[in-house]
Amino acid sequence: MRVVIAEDLALLRDGLIRLLGAFDFEVVEAVDNGPSLLRALTAHRPDVAVVDVRLPPTFTDEGLRAALEARKQIPGLPVLVLSQHVEQLYARELLSDSTGGIGYLLKDRVSDVKVFVEAVRRVAGGGTALDPDVVSQLLTRHTREEPLQQLTPREREVLGLMAEGRTNAAIAGKLFVTEKAISKHTNSIFGKLGLPPSEDDNRRVLAVLAYLGT
Repeated sequence: MRVVIAEDLALLRDGLIRLLGAFDFEVVEAVDNGPSLLRALTAHRPDVAVVDVRLPPTFTDEGLRAALEARKQIPGLPVLVLSQHVEQLYARELLSDSTGGIGYLLKDRVSDVKVFVEAVRRVAGGGTALDPDVVSQLLTRHTREEPLQQLTPREREVLGLMAEGRTNAAIAGKLFVTEKAISKHTNSIFGKLGLPPSEDDNRRVLAVLAYLGT
């Protein structure tokens, strides 16, 4: 599995290269700034990118913006953000993009190597990997107090599978029910979470964020 890494701290960048290499990932390029990241992503089209938010030259949101631009050029490019900070504006834009795997983990909370490697693989496979602290900040304006308590056990099961990045059809196959039944469950979930209809998949992302925040 081919990986591009973007991290400006040399020791951490080298550690990620060694770590992923030990788990049979091929790091095709490791860069330390935003412009180089965009070039590497569009040139290599990796299976997944592991990206720090704050990169040179601005040390603000250079890495995340480069990843978003790469996804515009390569729809579905899997990106796992690994950062010390939550950049809300661009994080929301990334998580609202329904094409391909997405992840956002905080560096301070990544302590289990196997969990981290599994997150990289999950994002590469089109799934999601979201840190609960990231979720809590992104959900501040979108969820009512304890909305998940309103869900039935079946609705929570459906939402749990949705959080794994599964489509309605895949969820229906997993639960041995019809896709129409799953559609009814998802609409009920959206209603109970107070997520109004929209023209894109933003409701699905917010519902998953709510689930992962529990």
